[in-house]
Amino acid sequence: MSDKSTENETAENKSTGSKPTDTVNPGDRIDPSASLEEKREQVAVKYEDVTMNTVEVPTYFMVEGESGEEKALHHVEDAEEISDVIRQARVNEDGERTWA
Repeated sequence: MSDKSTENETAENKSTGSKPTDTVNPGDRIDPSASLEEKREQVAVKYEDVTMNTVEVPTYFMVEGESGEEKALHHVEDAEEISDVIRQARVNEDGERTWA
């Protein structure tokens, strides 16, 4: 990035009051001090679709690792890991989840 474009972005951030780490969607913000429960409740996007059904996208997806620990994966920052978890999940004939 050139010095000129960096200066323009810095000037723009000062004029709008935004920070370089601000996101377009406030629900995408990451608070490292947030508890697992707070992350579980954070919503990235909530809106009504054309059929007036409420659509809610969580900021974090809660997953349980093989050793049983629960962790919160951010829907943007950890998208690749979320995809890996989905690929690993399998459902048997009884509808029970098994892990590959």
